[in-house]
Amino acid sequence: MPRLTDVDGSLQPESPMRLLLVDDEPAIARGLGRILADAGHQVTTAGNGAEAFKLVESTRFDVIVSDIRMPGMDGLGLLRAIRGRDLDVPVVFMTGSPELETAIQAVEHGAFRYLLKPFDGKELVALVGRAGRLHRMVQLSRQAAEALAGNLAGDRKGLETRFASAMDGMRMVMQPILSWRTRTIFGYEALLRTSEPTLQNPVDFVDAAVRLDRTTELGRKIRRRVADQLVHAPPSVNMFVNLHPSDLVDDELCASEGALTGFAPRVVLEVTERAALDHVVGIPAALLRLRGLGYRIALDDLGAGYAGLSSFAQLEPEIVKVDISLIRGIHESPVKQMLFRSFTNLCRDMNTEIVAEGIELVEERECLTTLGGDLYQGFLFARPGQGFPLPVY
Repeated sequence: MPRLTDVDGSLQPESPMRLLLVDDEPAIARGLGRILADAGHQVTTAGNGAEAFKLVESTRFDVIVSDIRMPGMDGLGLLRAIRGRDLDVPVVFMTGSPELETAIQAVEHGAFRYLLKPFDGKELVALVGRAGRLHRMVQLSRQAAEALAGNLAGDRKGLETRFASAMDGMRMVMQPILSWRTRTIFGYEALLRTSEPTLQNPVDFVDAAVRLDRTTELGRKIRRRVADQLVHAPPSVNMFVNLHPSDLVDDELCASEGALTGFAPRVVLEVTERAALDHVVGIPAALLRLRGLGYRIALDDLGAGYAGLSSFAQLEPEIVKVDISLIRGIHESPVKQMLFRSFTNLCRDMNTEIVAEGIELVEERECLTTLGGDLYQGFLFARPGQGFPLPVY
């Protein structure tokens, strides 16, 4: 296989990473290993899943690239074994014949991406580079979180001050979700914003609430702000409100005087931070109460991370939102198209609405429509704004 070159003909290596390459065909393993080594990476090869898992037990890898169909322990068996000891390391699958059941299992256990054989070596290097960068970001974030946790007692005063400022400067902006088939507005998602410069990223804002044990306070204030705007919302549209999983069991949501209780049939509670679902007690009973009032449940980011499909089964949502990582560039990716179509079929069988979010290109919208999509959200149609901005069709 040829060496990988940039447009000027020079080799452009990624930041060196430790890679594990798994394939039962030695010639393919040698060729791919040479391409990855030429890109500057340290490559270890294994001929089957069992051999690969032994290496994983003794060596920390940045990315694992594996064939799916192998004798003995196949790629899925290897993935399940890896997830039993490491939830973070990205696993990239190679396959010549993708199957729906295999794809669903791979997504459920946290496969990073598929590569369909035959593929270009440059595509492999680029994908491994993205996977490795993500893995390192996760590791650095965890190290930073551990360091912050260790210093939290000394820094708590500062964090409390910044959080109070963020709460004072908090506002909600709206982004429309539209039905492309009918050219109508299906709903709006309420998105958190603040003027506090150190917590302008909503993820950081919510994380500060978690660290200070103030998620309930933040969630209730968000719902009061949304209720204030719902009074002025078009009466036929749905309002998507993001919740931390612990908010599901907040009695205020179901109380007669609760901020959103009177609007419940128009409210979709969008559950984020899926990994935390398992740590919240009483979710099944809470879901019964919420649905009894007319609330609907949406699962955010289906297809991302490790818990998407298991959370689908746990929440049995009326609406799911497909993660932006599967939407971005879908018109250029047969694997993403296969996954989106499989999600569309699954949701249709379960009478569940499916929303594609993060659409930025006309080509993405057109591709999604051919795959059975209809409910869309993204910058292509409208950016989040004050009031209820109208989408561009």
